[in-house]
Amino acid sequence: MTRIKLAATATVSTLSLALAGCMGGGNIPSASAPITQSEAQMGAEAHPQLLAEFGGAMSGSHAQYVQQVGQNIAVQSGLGNARESFTVSLLNSPVNNAFASPGGYVYTTRQLVALMNNEAELAAVLGHEVGHVAARHSQRRQAAAQRNTLLGAAGAILSGVLLGNSGLGQQLGQAALQGSQLLTLKFSRSQELEADELGIRYLNSAGYDPRAMGTVLQSLALQNALDARVQGRDNASIPEWASTHPDPASRVQSALSKAQATGVSGGITNRDTFLTRIDGLTYGDDPAQGVVEGRQFIHPELRLAFTAPQGFYMVNGTRAVSVNGQSGQAQFSLAPYNGNLESYVASVFGGVSEQQQIRPQSIQRTTVNGLPAAYGTARVNSGNGQVDVTVFAYEFANDRAYHFVAITPAGNASVFNAMFGSMRRIDSQTAANVIPRVIDVVTVRSGDTVNSLASRMAYSDNQVDRFRVLNGLTSSEGVSAGQKVKLVVRGR
Repeated sequence: MTRIKLAATATVSTLSLALAGCMGGGNIPSASAPITQSEAQMGAEAHPQLLAEFGGAMSGSHAQYVQQVGQNIAVQSGLGNARESFTVSLLNSPVNNAFASPGGYVYTTRQLVALMNNEAELAAVLGHEVGHVAARHSQRRQAAAQRNTLLGAAGAILSGVLLGNSGLGQQLGQAALQGSQLLTLKFSRSQELEADELGIRYLNSAGYDPRAMGTVLQSLALQNALDARVQGRDNASIPEWASTHPDPASRVQSALSKAQATGVSGGITNRDTFLTRIDGLTYGDDPAQGVVEGRQFIHPELRLAFTAPQGFYMVNGTRAVSVNGQSGQAQFSLAPYNGNLESYVASVFGGVSEQQQIRPQSIQRTTVNGLPAAYGTARVNSGNGQVDVTVFAYEFANDRAYHFVAITPAGNASVFNAMFGSMRRIDSQTAANVIPRVIDVVTVRSGDTVNSLASRMAYSDNQVDRFRVLNGLTSSEGVSAGQKVKLVVRGR
């Protein structure tokens, strides 16, 4: 079967090897053993690449707070006695994600932090990741001769792997969805549950409410379901039988049961402190990475915009924008450009398949909204039927070009024609009008209701649902005067 990828990066492959290498053979330390020198070296080598793949590390008070909480929970593991033994990074990424690497390197995205509602939940997520490191899950998986890539899940998302055996549209939807789940690293289901258990243990020893693991997983499950509704998908989660990573919803009750088994009925949550410390945190897309507004993608720094077809939704990643629908998938990205559009298109085609060289029948030149452009289409037998692969590229400067790679069922390539034709430059005023969304923590006043507060959210759709999920409120819960809640507003 021809295996087709979208926007795959050499960085991912290199990183996978860097993390997975040197893990086979030898004795694997226990979950209570300190970080070894070789583990510290592996983590240090992978760290810069991980930051690059996930939007870079944030700085300032938000990052300092996450680091403080993360280091405090990490020392509960026995991996290191000093907080400085652990590197905890807040990533500038708009997806709900957290992961870790050997050597005490722990990461969480700002989007996932924004979904949390107290400090105990932040400690729970970071403790879960520390649990993976402490239990040496990556080494154990390597030793068990499982898949030889530590970032298998993340790599699949970034490369947009598709063309499986369950239908093109379903595969595309599932691939895009993983970006909004708590990925960690692609461990087995049993290892994920073990990391949950270790995280709960760390919460308990640090004095936090151990129920926080269950509540943050519940919020994540609700966010997944909301994202699916907003994007017009009916698959709010990847079926467990198709994934090694258990869906958050299926882990909620397990986590709550384990918390109850600790015998601790309370503990620190630090809700108000947490909310105060994350006030002003960027929410959703960072304009420096481009923003998705409905069916429109705008990049104010690159001065470009395009519009996705009706019925499709977009996921903005660090290296590519994916456009997903039941009738196909496309990704928008860039590659090195030498001033020749025809060779650029041919080069992109050359990177589409891992198993065979794909060449278009011809490469055509055209102009799109004043931009020099070139495109070509190739028909490929995917092993699950024929598909059309289209590359459409645009020259923005003598040394800069961008392109779409689109995959559709054979004969259906025209579904993306309107999108290809929508690529355009934007002027400085349009770019200046792109204002990021941020978290605004407010105190509920007398007379405020869920509906009145939700009406202040910087969205034109699903305001109440967004507000409830963001604040961990059930469909029947209200708000009370004096309570702190989160809103998503346009930055000031």
